[in-house]
Amino acid sequence: MLKKLIITLALLLAIPLLVALLVKQQYQVQAEVVINQPQLLVFDYIRFVSNQDNFSVWAALDPNMQKSSDGIDGTVGYISRWHSENPDVGSGEQQITAIAEGERIDLQLTFHQPFASVSHAYMTTEALSAGQTRVRWSFTSQLPYPVNLMLLFVDVEGMIAEDLQQGLENLKLILETPPSGPD
Repeated sequence: MLKKLIITLALLLAIPLLVALLVKQQYQVQAEVVINQPQLLVFDYIRFVSNQDNFSVWAALDPNMQKSSDGIDGTVGYISRWHSENPDVGSGEQQITAIAEGERIDLQLTFHQPFASVSHAYMTTEALSAGQTRVRWSFTSQLPYPVNLMLLFVDVEGMIAEDLQQGLENLKLILETPPSGPD
């Protein structure tokens, strides 16, 4: 009887681990928006990591998070760090790893809390006309084995895609709203 119980428990533990071997580990999410502004104006805004504080959903989760940086914002090598007690924000850093002037900015995100991971993101701008720009925001990450089993039960990609899309809608609102001047 004890032997059957041990075998049953071992099988119950082994099945999820075996299933996790078949589940993808890497995922990519992308969102886009069309902004009624010229491409260079849009790119000159998104190239500065500090401007993410104005449109990113994650930055809005904790306006009191601690921030620091190294380097010159908007240039390759710039590092922006954050620390928050809010578990939805956690702590980590993002570094500008490449810039294709006027077209693309690549970032490496290193998360320290609530769990350690390294992800990659990029934002691109594409001129649709002289006054209209498509912005794409892409995020690539992975969940290591056996944590990748979570992808079967939690729509991680959908949640991140929703946050990216909301961030881009916020960006659109910021860039399309005329600056208010003296009345």
